[in-house]
Amino acid sequence: MTDPPKSDLFPSTRLDSDAGALFVLQAKGEWWHAGFHLTTAIVGPTILTLPYAFRGLGWWLGFVCLTTMGLVTFYAYYLMSKVLDHCEKSGRRHIRFRELAADVLGSGWMFYVVIFIQTAINTGIGIGAILLAGQCLDILYSSLFPQGTLKLYEFIAMVTAVMIILSQLPSFHSLRHINFVSLLLSLGYTFLVVGACINLGFSKNAPKRDYSLEHSDSGKVFSAFTSISIIAAIFGNGILPEIQATLAPPATGKMLKGLILCYSVIFFTFYSAAISGYWVFGNNSSSNILKNLMPDQGPTLAPIVVIGLAVIFVLLQLFAIGLVYSQVAYEIMEKKSADTTKGIFSRRNLVPRLILRTLYMAFCGFMAAMLPFFGDINAVVGAFGFIPLDFVLPMLLYNMTYKPTKRSFTYWINMTIMVVFTCAGLMGAFSSVRKLVLDANKFKLFSSEVVD
Repeated sequence: MTDPPKSDLFPSTRLDSDAGALFVLQAKGEWWHAGFHLTTAIVGPTILTLPYAFRGLGWWLGFVCLTTMGLVTFYAYYLMSKVLDHCEKSGRRHIRFRELAADVLGSGWMFYVVIFIQTAINTGIGIGAILLAGQCLDILYSSLFPQGTLKLYEFIAMVTAVMIILSQLPSFHSLRHINFVSLLLSLGYTFLVVGACINLGFSKNAPKRDYSLEHSDSGKVFSAFTSISIIAAIFGNGILPEIQATLAPPATGKMLKGLILCYSVIFFTFYSAAISGYWVFGNNSSSNILKNLMPDQGPTLAPIVVIGLAVIFVLLQLFAIGLVYSQVAYEIMEKKSADTTKGIFSRRNLVPRLILRTLYMAFCGFMAAMLPFFGDINAVVGAFGFIPLDFVLPMLLYNMTYKPTKRSFTYWINMTIMVVFTCAGLMGAFSSVRKLVLDANKFKLFSSEVVD
């Protein structure tokens, strides 16, 4: 890597009067805590969508895209951590993505662009986590009480009530134990689902396999870019600076260890889920492979205990994911509403926290119940949100901070990644919106059916 140019030492950012920093983004964590946070932010139930993404790409292109996305995101997150380390050494410790982008790029409007994209991603994932958790409860209820009368929106209300209680955990650092359990849960349901797929694949009840792609050339192109957007969304997180902010200073070098921990889990879970699911179901893969194992018609294709346990693991992890992606919203709210001269649990700070976080979670729950379109929204979020934040901005920030020469390999690999993924993001956005429009006639407000 190119050494950064020498710069004037900026005065250290004053965080002692910043309630968002002091209360929500407390800098107390170790590198393994960052690894837990990262793993929860990236390795979630969306990995069960990977066979569906392979459906639009096929075997070899699916492998290429999955591997490329993994390598590029690891590289991008590593570069961003180096930029954050460099700013900290220069006396400008940034704990927010929006402030880092505005400082390095020297443009005030970047602050608002990043905060808009971040807010859209985080709120979208918060809504999606509540929706999927409600769907998990619905699956368990339907299995136990086939003639039950409860609807999906009622389960969403139950999940929202639990999330409101959990949202009162005051800081990102206070989630470290929950996120460690989340890591174990992701390994658990991956092991169960992969085992169920392999067992089914070798059984006499194995479904007929067809790996063919769309018949028309335009259909193949649109499906491929939609799949690329889905994979981008699965690998993305968009909150790396906020996660690094939870590390006790000096944070230099700690984030790399956290990334290695996270990507070790990613390697096992992503590839095993993608390969086993697509191998068994081919181009019939659903947007959630659990749906394939529990067809609407006929018996389940895996032992009911295995499926039930996997659904419970997914349900529990969704609470952790919803909490992680809510932290940026909490930090924004408490930066304005909290008083740093009072204690974190003082009445002056406790009452606004309780009200604002309850309102935020209630909003996410209401939107989840009203708009159950998770499958299509997942691709749109990947194209419009994760690709610019996780595949473009880190390279740009590194080139602006370290200023590698235009003859260097680092400069050109960064420029190539930015150009390629900008084009992929534009095509993915068009393809994802197209699918959203095509599926529009399936959408029903407050429906009990989640559209793929």
